[in-house]
Amino acid sequence: MRIAYLVNQYPSVSHSFIRREILALERQGVAIARFSVRRSKTEFLAEEDKEEAAKTRIIVGAGAPALVAAIGRSFIMRPLQSLAALGGALRMGARSEAGLLRHLFYWAEALALADWMGRERLAHVHAHFGTNSATVAMLAARVAGASFSMTVHGPEEFDKPGLIALPEKMKKARFVVAVSRYGASQLRRFVPPTDWSRIQVVPCGVDRAFHEGAPLATPDATRFCSVGRLSAQKGQVTLVEAAAILRRKGVRFSILLVGDGEMRRDIENAARRLGVSDCIEFAGWRTPAEVRRAIESCRAFVLPSYAEGLPVSIMEAFALGRPVISTYVAGVPELVAPGVNGWLAPAGDAEALAAAMAEALALDEAAARRMGAEGRARVLALHDIDLIAVRLKALFAQALAAGDAA
Repeated sequence: MRIAYLVNQYPSVSHSFIRREILALERQGVAIARFSVRRSKTEFLAEEDKEEAAKTRIIVGAGAPALVAAIGRSFIMRPLQSLAALGGALRMGARSEAGLLRHLFYWAEALALADWMGRERLAHVHAHFGTNSATVAMLAARVAGASFSMTVHGPEEFDKPGLIALPEKMKKARFVVAVSRYGASQLRRFVPPTDWSRIQVVPCGVDRAFHEGAPLATPDATRFCSVGRLSAQKGQVTLVEAAAILRRKGVRFSILLVGDGEMRRDIENAARRLGVSDCIEFAGWRTPAEVRRAIESCRAFVLPSYAEGLPVSIMEAFALGRPVISTYVAGVPELVAPGVNGWLAPAGDAEALAAAMAEALALDEAAARRMGAEGRARVLALHDIDLIAVRLKALFAQALAAGDAA
């Protein structure tokens, strides 16, 4: 079985879950041709990402001669399909936030991808995220006579389904993966019940190599760790506000923020304004091995998100035996069970978040270990990437079989 994978930017430091999925599928005997619309804007820190970069074909960045040749071959070999894809791109562009011009670029990118898929005899393309990568994949599949599927993560896709033609993509896809039950419920809003069978819940997962040999014991420490992009949806400013509340109450603690992003300066300014800069460390992006060590060093993991899909960072923390503090948003309650393996606070509620952090610090060693073990057992049972790859392989096989039947 050979299929194409398309991502907007791959590999990327924040998309390690896609790399894990691809490698797990390859362990299951699925040959994956990697394609990316454009190069990642972030530096490759991990050797794994450098290896993936060498295997990935970039559409924008392939060079004008190669792109023009690929686009021309598609148009000459499949003119009717190319024109039909152009019509589809223009219809989507007319009612989108990206506009007509950008959709003309998507169409051109799709023609190049369709040519490369044809030359490599790839009969199916899977896109991660329901935004522009899914647009390009859907159009390319139409030109190449291939089938198409996508993984929708949220929350961005749920905020603007009409503007990204999500319902149309769902109707054209052989199947649509939601990474949580919450995500599947949101996708059901955008298509009639007759199309709900296309929606499959297949979560992201954690590689066994990430957590093998992880100590279950929680250190007798006062450190919290948070891993994620420093962005509005992750809610790190609320974490800073919670830190200020703990400081006023005389609680001793420190916070390690692993990740970077557009909100870094705002978060740093909030920490200075609230007088907690000395207890918050900004570590920036780190390699998978460094992320593991950061999580292992903490008493509990904190992710104060305002909006989510199903956070892989929580899975990683659980896999390493750490209790988790997070919020009642999206798929998070599908992972975090209050009082069992962690705590949940209302999103944006700094007082409730601070109270949960204080409880985590007050736990004795046995209780902390017990909560961490509960989280680890849940992740190993539900989020082993190799078991998830078996389910994805079956979906791809069904999609390809349906294409053969057609």
